[in-house]
Order: sequence, then C-alpha cells, then structure tokens
Amino acid sequence: MDKSAVSLSGVFPPIPTPFDAQGEVDTQALAGNLTRWNRYDLAGYVVLGSNGEAVYLTEEEKLRVLETARPAIPAGKLMIAGTGCESTRGTIAFTRQAALAGADAALVVTPHYFGSKMTPDSLVRHFQAAADASPIPVVLYNVPKFTHVDMDAAAIARAARHPNVVGIKDSGGNLAKLADVVRLAGPDFQVLAGSAGFFFAGLALGAVGGVLALANVAPQQCIDVYWLFKAGQWEEAAELQRRMVPVNAAVTARFGVAGLKAALDMLGYYGGPLRSPLLDLTESERQVLQGILAEGGLLGAG
Repeated sequence: MDKSAVSLSGVFPPIPTPFDAQGEVDTQALAGNLTRWNRYDLAGYVVLGSNGEAVYLTEEEKLRVLETARPAIPAGKLMIAGTGCESTRGTIAFTRQAALAGADAALVVTPHYFGSKMTPDSLVRHFQAAADASPIPVVLYNVPKFTHVDMDAAAIARAARHPNVVGIKDSGGNLAKLADVVRLAGPDFQVLAGSAGFFFAGLALGAVGGVLALANVAPQQCIDVYWLFKAGQWEEAAELQRRMVPVNAAVTARFGVAGLKAALDMLGYYGGPLRSPLLDLTESERQVLQGILAEGGLLGAG
C-alpha cells in the first residue's frame, strides 16, 4: 500500500463516547456533536480512543459508535477507529469489522497486560501481523501514561517499514524520542503529536499533525496553531500554544475524561456522564474547570 494514500496532516480530536442517563451509548448525542465539530476545518476524528472510553465498551457498542459516526462524518474528513485489543488475533478481527463499518484507518494501541513481555520484538511482530491482515492503513498508538508500555523509537521505525503502517500517535510527550522517530522512520511515516501540550513543538520536530483532546473543546485554536505554524508564523503559533496549555492540562492530566465531558457540557456540546468506574467531576471541580475555560477565552465561544 502507498503510505501517502492516507494523509494524517492536520488536527484530529479523539472524541468522547456519549452516554445517556441510563448509561447507554447515546447515538443521537454523538451525531449531534459531530455535526457541530464538522463546522471546523478538522482533518477528521479518532473514534474509540482513550477519550472515547473504548476500554469500557462492549464490541457491539463499539460497532454501534462507528456505524453512527461514519454517516455523520463528511467524506473529506477521516474516521480513524481505535481497534487495538490485547491479542493480535482480537486486533485483527476488530480492525476488519471497523473497516467494514467505514473506518479510513485503524489506530492500534500497544498491548500491555503482560507488560514485561511486551518487548520490542513482540510489539513489532504484533503490529506487522495486524498490518498484514488489515484492509485499511494502520496507525500505531503509543500512550505509556495508560498502558505503562513505551515503544522505543527503534522499534517504531522497524514497524514503520511495513507498507501498511502509515504513522503513529505518540502521547508520551518525549520530544527527543519524537524527533528520533521522525529521523529513523523516514519521510513517508507520519507522526502525530498525541497531546496539545506539545503540539507546536511536535510540528517543529517533524510531526504532520496532532490527535488532541483539546480539539474537542477548542477546535479553532488547535487548527490555528497548525496553520500559523505551516505559514511560518511561529511566534503567533507559540503564543497561542502557551495560552492553551492550562485548558489542555485541565481536560487531560488534571481532570481527564471527566473534565473533557464537563467542558463539552459547558460549551454547548453533549458531554454527559462517564462509565463506571470513572467518576464525574464534583461541583467544586466543575467550578475550577469553568474558571480555566473562561480564562482561556473559551466560554461564550462558537
């Protein structure tokens, strides 16, 4: 497969999965959120990622999310589906189902349950097998904060040699490693910054775009950082990056998915409840978050 067949350039929000008051997947709210996000010049969406609480969904629910999202996403925007499972066999099976549901690419997280056995060789073999069997391009997903497995740059470069492995979302935040991945994997391999906290820096080191939780609540600001960088207006891009850091921290490390969903509610989207064992924000936490959003200039914005 031609690696350039799918462009990962631009900004992709990893969208949450909305649940109703009974805890069921709310497909109407999902479609409604996508309709609103579609007004922005986003490159596409990551569906069933970490912010999508994918680890808490049944396979049937995951497919329903994909089948709801696909018709709500315009043809010009990609749907990247989180398809990684703990076993290679499971990953292959669900990736094929995601492709049938209309996914343009598969985001495959590093297996991690048997962490000490997830050696570079085992991870490379896993991704090669998944890519061999996948009818759609594969994007590696390295997120050591959640998996406690950090695939090193040399192993990523080895996996990148597969013609159907087109890129990586790296959420580790190690910029020296990100630069090494760009250097070792070659110009056809597309690196995505996995957090808005280092988006500008990632672009400067060779990332082609970002999968940014912040883009759910501040899509235009994330897009502006991207295009200011592309236009060579680095100081303006860096200033906007700095201004968004507190908001990004609030909806990622500080409050997590609960903060992201609460922020969506405050901004007129549908955030809704989390799935147990995750807890919604307390009232005092919501007040803190509201202050951060106001300080970042987001409350009252489009």
